[in-house]
Amino acid sequence: MTQAKIELFEGDITTLKVDAIVNAANESLLGGGGVDGAIHRVAGPDLLVECRGLGGCVTGDAKITGGYHLPARHVIHTVGPIWRGGENNEAELLESCYRSCFVLVREYDLKTIAFPAISTGVYGFPKQGAAKIAVREIEKALADNPALERVILVCFNAETKEAYREALGDWVSSSA
Repeated sequence: MTQAKIELFEGDITTLKVDAIVNAANESLLGGGGVDGAIHRVAGPDLLVECRGLGGCVTGDAKITGGYHLPARHVIHTVGPIWRGGENNEAELLESCYRSCFVLVREYDLKTIAFPAISTGVYGFPKQGAAKIAVREIEKALADNPALERVILVCFNAETKEAYREALGDWVSSSA
């Protein structure tokens, strides 16, 4: 069953040795707070140089760079929607973030990827809704791409981990 390839990890995404980690970026791709700032700090200045050459990224899309000083080989930057009450295509834009990331996973033949809880921090997307979208899109991607071996959902705190646990049901592993 494809769900067995989904793992939960509570901790720092910048420590994971995977093919790619996903950066919950802003449209400039030039760093910011939260996950975005942490990834840029650990990756080092070369990530910022490469991001400057990408010309930003629109909400719902994704772009890939090298990982530089991160244990991950690549960083996939995606811009999640800012929550504005749910009537401004926020769910569709968040779905698009995951789909755009998985297009790059296939294009670059990546086998392992780690996602933060996109848009649930300062962008304010409700954690339970975001977790359901993430799990649904990840399960579709696993079904469509048998070469994908492992997807890690990285949780910054216990509340986020519980939201993912509920969305995943019984098919979850807590090791990473």
